[in-house]
Amino acid sequence: MTPTGNWRTTIIRIYWDGEETPSVECPVGDFFCSAYNSYAQLSSLAVCVNPGSAFNCYWKMPFRKSAKITMQNMGNKEMRLYYQINYVLAEVGDDEAYFHAQYRQSKPTNGGIHTILDGVKGKGHYVGTYFAWRVNNTGWWGEGEVKFYMDGDNQFPTICGTGLEDYICGSYNFDVGRKYVTFSTPYSGLTQAICPKDTYGGGSKFGMYRWHITDPVRFDSDLKVDVQDLGWRDGGRYNIQKSNISTVAFWYQREPHDPFPALPKAEDLVME
Repeated sequence: MTPTGNWRTTIIRIYWDGEETPSVECPVGDFFCSAYNSYAQLSSLAVCVNPGSAFNCYWKMPFRKSAKITMQNMGNKEMRLYYQINYVLAEVGDDEAYFHAQYRQSKPTNGGIHTILDGVKGKGHYVGTYFAWRVNNTGWWGEGEVKFYMDGDNQFPTICGTGLEDYICGSYNFDVGRKYVTFSTPYSGLTQAICPKDTYGGGSKFGMYRWHITDPVRFDSDLKVDVQDLGWRDGGRYNIQKSNISTVAFWYQREPHDPFPALPKAEDLVME
């Protein structure tokens, strides 16, 4: 698709097999890893963004009876949408799960934690995360761990990462020569680094993705995913931050799913 208008206040929703609540609900820009309403090249297995506003999605989306895809313009200006949807008529196996994607935001975080996904019940597997991250503190900002709580986990997660840049499959602040370096690969990338003149000054904005295509996170009964909002202080001490973070979680599960939290109002969705 090639949407015009504000990609953050245009909402894509997908409904499988006549369900009343959507299995996909998020701003179209974030669904296609483009939260900041500006073009950034992205070349991955699941999503490609090509010059200048060409959004392409290759997630597998099986359904058995029907599929409904809608777009809602929550903004106050007109927008146009050109699109093509390809599908195949084939048997869908009993073990095929349904595709889901959910948007959440923290403006800013409270207590140094942003919830990526919560309230998932049933059997399924987690396949990816997109982050739009505005840093309100100064210094290195991405030391927080991504944590997966599943199948009855309480205080301690089954999977605990070693830092955000490691989760994105980068290293050492994404920094080469005191500058952030963007990259896009089949499974992960830092596609946008919108920074002031001072690389580690406040106000920088980042867009990142990580796909779990060959390493899905499988769960049998429940799943919660969050990320710490941590940076560094002088002297190598952790700094609990107050960043503006929005995410899209991508996963597959058997239906029915619990209804998603209500989206923010249009004025609250706009990226600052």
